[in-house]
Amino acid sequence: MTATTAASAGTAAGRPRPPGGVLAGTGALLRFDLRRDRLRLPAWVLGLGLLTLSTANSLHTVYPTAADRASIARASDSPAVLALTGPAHYLGDYTYGAMLGHRMLGLMTVLAGLMSILIITRHTRAEEESGRAELVRSTAVGRHAQLTAALATAAVANLALALLLAAGLPALGVPGITAGGALLYGAAHAAAGLLFAAVAAVAVQFTAHTRTASGLALAVLGAAYALRAAGDAGGNGLSWASPVGWLQRTYVFVDDRWWPLPPVLALAATTGAAAFALSTRRDVGAGLRATRPGPPVGSPALGTALGFPLRLHRGLLGGFAVALVLLGAMYGSLLGGADSMLKDVEQLRDALARLGGHSLADSFAAMTMLVVAVVGAVYAVLATLRPRAEEAAGRAEPVLATGLSRTRWLGGHLTVALLGSTALMLATGLGFGLAGAVSTGDGGAFLRLTGAALAFAPAQWVTVGFAAAVYGWLPRAAPLAWLVPAYAFVIGYLGPLLKLPDALNRLSPFGQVPRLPAAGMNWTPLAALTLVAAALLALGLAGFKRRDLELT
Repeated sequence: MTATTAASAGTAAGRPRPPGGVLAGTGALLRFDLRRDRLRLPAWVLGLGLLTLSTANSLHTVYPTAADRASIARASDSPAVLALTGPAHYLGDYTYGAMLGHRMLGLMTVLAGLMSILIITRHTRAEEESGRAELVRSTAVGRHAQLTAALATAAVANLALALLLAAGLPALGVPGITAGGALLYGAAHAAAGLLFAAVAAVAVQFTAHTRTASGLALAVLGAAYALRAAGDAGGNGLSWASPVGWLQRTYVFVDDRWWPLPPVLALAATTGAAAFALSTRRDVGAGLRATRPGPPVGSPALGTALGFPLRLHRGLLGGFAVALVLLGAMYGSLLGGADSMLKDVEQLRDALARLGGHSLADSFAAMTMLVVAVVGAVYAVLATLRPRAEEAAGRAEPVLATGLSRTRWLGGHLTVALLGSTALMLATGLGFGLAGAVSTGDGGAFLRLTGAALAFAPAQWVTVGFAAAVYGWLPRAAPLAWLVPAYAFVIGYLGPLLKLPDALNRLSPFGQVPRLPAAGMNWTPLAALTLVAAALLALGLAGFKRRDLELT
């Protein structure tokens, strides 16, 4: 008995400990992760870097004089704009560097965090869920090697982004964008990426499912941004509760403070250490939170082509519904103070006036409704690409081996995506309309704002259709489906700042939607969007019927 106990103490899962201990094989796994992401990581880094560089370069052309910059600074000094951008301290001396830091730092650190979360979940929880991690761990690989390699991969991506920004921004030669400020700007991106990589590393320990782990980490990221936005809009110090707020308090290109970075890095190190500690308390493939046992008898709806995908999508749909209702209510609560909030901001009033509308509140609602609709498009893409995950994991093949046709299987998922995206717009409109009616004291605003949100439903259908067409014909190129919401967001967010032509906005399906309640209703573009969506859906179904199933 003693000999057996001693032997088992030197083994892990019945095998000798690998040379190098718990980190054995980390280098090989890191090289493997970088090899797998040889296209994905450069696309992320170059996409985020070029977005910042192109914006910085355009500012010099769009706002050539100090008077132009002072005008946009005045336009930005309102709670609504500060919630979208950053603290008002940047507005004191609105150089090109200050404008870049104010407008882009908060957004870009969130995108760097998103990149890191997806890297960590892809190389940890997704590997365990597919069963590949267990095969790797059966070789001479240490217990912490996979998580360490994933974190190192995220670190490589974030450091590459930081170096690109630090070297590229000064090379533009834009006045006010200094080399020291660019180095701090890049370092802030890296710090944000490392922190949310650590957050994702903790999230993957709690659940056995990749989507749930990603959702937990993204919820933390969203909460950090929301706290920052609420603090900057209200000037109440709440931003200090968010690491995104800490990074914006570097006041890059204004004061160039370095001291907020060490607390962010310390928090990242502490969170990462917690992830390693938690990983020792669970088995491979399992989560710390035990999966609830299902009922002894399944619902008859689970045996239908629509009921089963609805069950798979319900968590994602419910989470987005809560988030969009709250987001709509937040924007709706601002409508009552739109006149007083924007009375001294001539440039923004002019921009709103071009939208039309009987009141400034209607024009402001039309402008902000686009932002909320793009968030809903994120759900549309995630829901449409869920069949890709089922196919890649090998779960689609046994289902399609039954009497269920390919068209009905994929059609069920697409129906849930179409109805779900429409339901989200309705939920958004209800939250927006109720808060707006209370805020303005106008009971009629409830129906106007609800209708304005529902008008974006055909644009959501086009988003679903484009994603379905890409998945049906080119499943390995499924990430291209993100082009629709990404383009709509970039044009909607940066378009007013860079004074981009309105024709660029109309290339997006969201740019075709009538800007209710400011503009009048026009059914023609909505009918055209519906026809385009139907054609794309038919194209996607045809492609899926023609090709073989793929496993990854």
